[in-house]
Amino acid sequence: MESVRYALAVLCRHPEHPERILLVQRPEDDPELPGIWGLPAVSLRDGEDDHAALERLATTKLGTTLLAPHLCGEGEQRRPHYRLRMRLYEAVLQPPTPKLPPRSGYSEVTLYRAWRWGRLEDLRPSAAAGSLCSQLALRFCDGGIT
Repeated sequence: MESVRYALAVLCRHPEHPERILLVQRPEDDPELPGIWGLPAVSLRDGEDDHAALERLATTKLGTTLLAPHLCGEGEQRRPHYRLRMRLYEAVLQPPTPKLPPRSGYSEVTLYRAWRWGRLEDLRPSAAAGSLCSQLALRFCDGGIT
């Protein structure tokens, strides 16, 4: 039987420039999508609800807070060893400057190499490479506030 993993991604809007979105770069040693620029995402832990997972994503991986997250869409994708089911949220990042933690000392969570403010169309290369969060953002979000 195929296993299923549940994850959340978040399209973070800049509070003063909502056409700008937070892009994060996955590490080069990432087993599935090395080095790509995409959206922040987190796998759900057993018994964890979306709110708690989004809070953990914001504090642990971005060092900030998500304001007014709302669900934009969801989808699924077959990966080599499992099926990924993902929900995409949209939120405002506050403060708008992430503080990425150092990558040393973590093994169970993907920590990002870098971040930058970009545009929705900047997700096209990662979507083409197989990033489900990028595919969902391009499908469900437009260039401004949704």
